[in-house]
Amino acid sequence: MRFPRRFSRLRAGLWFIPLTCVMAGVALSFGTIAIDQAYDYKLVPQWLSGGPDAAIEIFGTIAASMISLAALVLTITMVVVQLAMGQFSPRIVQQILQDKPSQLAIGIFVGTFAHAMLAIREVQTDEGVVPGVAVLVAFVLVVVSIMVLVWYVNHIGLSLRVSALIELVGNDTRKLLDQIYADVGAANSDGSTIPAPKSGVIIRIDQDRLVRVAKAGGCVLRLRPALGEFVPAGAPLFDITGNRERLDVNAAMRSIEFGLERTLDQDMAYGLRLLVDIGERSLSDGPFQDPTTAVQAIDRLHDCLRQLAPRPFPDGRYRDEAGEVRLVTPSMTWEDYVHLAFDEIRLAGSGSPQIARRLRAALEDLLAVAPPERKRPLQEQLDLLRSGNGDSMSEAVDRNNSSQADPSGLG
Repeated sequence: MRFPRRFSRLRAGLWFIPLTCVMAGVALSFGTIAIDQAYDYKLVPQWLSGGPDAAIEIFGTIAASMISLAALVLTITMVVVQLAMGQFSPRIVQQILQDKPSQLAIGIFVGTFAHAMLAIREVQTDEGVVPGVAVLVAFVLVVVSIMVLVWYVNHIGLSLRVSALIELVGNDTRKLLDQIYADVGAANSDGSTIPAPKSGVIIRIDQDRLVRVAKAGGCVLRLRPALGEFVPAGAPLFDITGNRERLDVNAAMRSIEFGLERTLDQDMAYGLRLLVDIGERSLSDGPFQDPTTAVQAIDRLHDCLRQLAPRPFPDGRYRDEAGEVRLVTPSMTWEDYVHLAFDEIRLAGSGSPQIARRLRAALEDLLAVAPPERKRPLQEQLDLLRSGNGDSMSEAVDRNNSSQADPSGLG
């Protein structure tokens, strides 16, 4: 038991994969040199590999550049660790240092360095000896290193997302859970539901495909979670009304795409959520920290709701060619969008004349263009805005000034 435990700890270290790659680079160098020696250094012509001076320059340049790239990756990794410690948790360092793509990127660079440094010894300028196979392999490793560098930059950018860091810890915890509590227990499904195969946020729904699947199965599917909602693994995903026996469950599952976080592919509410987050963050330390940024966010919220106000909303029911309902999904209402756009910014900006004036201008304009059945939530927002500012401003002059609509806030 002691040896597997120690080996597991070694594998979890930052240096294990890079060290393995260094050993692979050394073995690759010896192997290519042996091939060159077996063919008396004539397997690859010098017009392709270059002369002795060119080979020395090539190996030297590759070795220097690989060390620089390895240092760059280590620096970026340390910066990511510091950012994660400051913004999320100091206890997340271990998970970041165990990130396999980062270790692999370092390993590729140091492995290429080891190959170049050992192969350069075989170049003999006096006798015109050039290890052509080693030179060609070095070229290939350089191309691979460039691809790995681009891939690593993309990976580290995605890894800095809050959802990616949270999932990093959550995924390790789920693996440990499966080891300690291996017995999954009895299934609770009664046959009328389809459980989610994995956890994640629903980022895309292929409604047309689900309608075809439900029609072929002779049933009606009701999607329980809404687009953009997080679903735990094993939680009910679909309710089935009708005959389940003919339903292609796998095809229904393939019609739902899961991700780490919400996207703007189909989820319009997420766009409003992002604008609200920007506005709230600018007011996080008080209504007077950065109200201009909040006003700019309100500008876009106002524009989106103005375009949305007169348009009919789908009811979440999708029908086949015969007009029969086959799929039912949760859908946002006009009142949901109004609350999403204004509630939190109104509360965060309470006491700021600029926020109050800009919100009033947006709400009054929306009241002018919204159909009669959609005016009530807008009027409620105006009433709440008026009472909130009245409570947060002690002077009548300030309350009167804030009650004036102004598309620019305070200019």
